[in-house]
Amino acid sequence: MAAKGSGLVFEDFFPSMVARLGVEGFIDELCKGFRLLMDGDEGVITFESLKKNSAVLGLQDLSDDELKCMLEEGDSDGDGRLNQMEFCVLMFRLSPDLMKGSRRWLEQVLMNEL
Repeated sequence: MAAKGSGLVFEDFFPSMVARLGVEGFIDELCKGFRLLMDGDEGVITFESLKKNSAVLGLQDLSDDELKCMLEEGDSDGDGRLNQMEFCVLMFRLSPDLMKGSRRWLEQVLMNEL
């Protein structure tokens, strides 16, 4: 998966993670990733928290503009920050294979809840 204009290529491990962890386990891992990147005081991912914690994802070499683009890509409410739902939706959108399977996985989770 290529980041816009950065020349970086990200390998999409999400489908294999879903296969290994199951849907609920995968969502738990996404939530853990969110907590690693979020500002502990605000409970959201801010530009500052993303910049500070980007090395956790191996993204320490991204420019400020690239980090801002990442935030803008997932910021559906326009507040300049990512809440947990925005982050999870962004992660799904960045994985074409997850987008294809997401409806099926959602149905599986819902069936398990009923």
